Amino acid sequence: MNRRKIEGWAILALVVVTLVASCKVGQRYVQPDLHVPNAFRGDTVHAATDTVHTGRVHWNTFFKDPTLKNLIDSALVHNNDLKVALINLEIANRQLRQNRANYLPSVDATVAGANRQWRSSEFSSGPSSKWYDKMQKDAPQNMFMSVSQFGSEVSFSWELDIWGKISNRNDQLLAEYLDTFEAKNAVQTSIIANVAKGYFNLLMLDAKIEVAKRNVRLNDSTLRMIELQYEAGEITALAIQQTESQRLLAASLIPQLEKEIFVQENALRILAGQMPDSIPRDDSASQVFAEDMTFTLASPVEVIRNRPDVRSAELQLVAANANANVEQAMRYPTLSIGGSLGVNAMLPKNWFNIPGALLGGIAGDITTPIFRNKTLKLRYETARLERDKVEIGLQQTVVEAINEVSNAVVTVEKQREELEYARRRVENSQLAVRNATLLFKGGYASYLEVITAQSNALSSDLDLAELRQQHLQSHVDLYRALGGGWR
Repeated sequence: MNRRKIEGWAILALVVVTLVASCKVGQRYVQPDLHVPNAFRGDTVHAATDTVHTGRVHWNTFFKDPTLKNLIDSALVHNNDLKVALINLEIANRQLRQNRANYLPSVDATVAGANRQWRSSEFSSGPSSKWYDKMQKDAPQNMFMSVSQFGSEVSFSWELDIWGKISNRNDQLLAEYLDTFEAKNAVQTSIIANVAKGYFNLLMLDAKIEVAKRNVRLNDSTLRMIELQYEAGEITALAIQQTESQRLLAASLIPQLEKEIFVQENALRILAGQMPDSIPRDDSASQVFAEDMTFTLASPVEVIRNRPDVRSAELQLVAANANANVEQAMRYPTLSIGGSLGVNAMLPKNWFNIPGALLGGIAGDITTPIFRNKTLKLRYETARLERDKVEIGLQQTVVEAINEVSNAVVTVEKQREELEYARRRVENSQLAVRNATLLFKGGYASYLEVITAQSNALSSDLDLAELRQQHLQSHVDLYRALGGGWR
């Protein structure tokens, strides 16, 4: 093939590429209407502002307790679930880079090749082995001649992306890569929330065990007082027995709470990617977190854009839409261009006999599917249905996200009110214990009133500790519902 023919093929290929560049099939992705409301139901306090809403606040700023920060830091480095999510992200990145290479031609090189053929002087095709063996015996040697060829060449093939099959596949892999990134963000958000909740549960158990020990000491004092009155003959042994029962009830809470503290500490260490061990607590710092926490909310549209699960659901829809386009493009012809360039000679020393030993060629192929048992059509229709299913999933994820934020906002507000009532109840029960004790000493109250007052105080103190923990966790739930924790 001479130079003019090669140039002609190249110009023709360029024209074909230009003409088919606008032949991309399929539907471009357009975000569906998500029917997002203008405000969250139940939000009567937080108005949308132009300031950065709480969901965009970095977790290191949101949390105040230094021990909790250290646990979260360790979890973000050593947690195994997060490590797996990061590996999945790298795998998706490799797949994306591989598909981008499909835009480039495939090139192979034969560095050195050689073949030898035996040809009959009467026949143009090579003899079979049996025929050759027979002829070697019966015929003179000069009836055959050997032909040797030595060559080296570079060949290439290039599939033109006429219908957008490669570009749509790239869009699909890009969406899947970003989806993997959002999945990593979702894992990180979940880990931070779980570490914070576990830590707040640990603080509640600490508060409960202090309540139990304090009540044991109070019951010891009451028991000594009743024993003195029993020795004076003022009350019966029943008073001592009932007081001792109340004391044992408070004392039995201590080993139970110690076990729960031990288990919770180990659970936190697992989340942090560490071996089981105790966890230090800074009482002065842990008591101020979330007590005066205020939240800034943005519009529901901005909030759901900040949530990794919603972003992931939409990226899955983008990938499903691109996959449907790929399946549609598979039903259309494929145009590929190939060629080769090299040298070929009877003797290796003639390789450099240019242009005598030079060879080359270029070719174009158009391949189109005709009948494949409706496989391509059914695959395309299935891909379209899968896309519709993923879109419904996106709508459901948005509905659940809006609902979760709405519930979290109301929970924070109502638990704040409930916590205030619980504090007043504790104050009242402590006052009742003091008054019952003074009245009992003065002979104006029975021992049953003292025991009842102490029992109520124990119950109200334990309830307050649980409400404080729930109040702290409600702030974490709202922070996570707003999409916080992954930045």
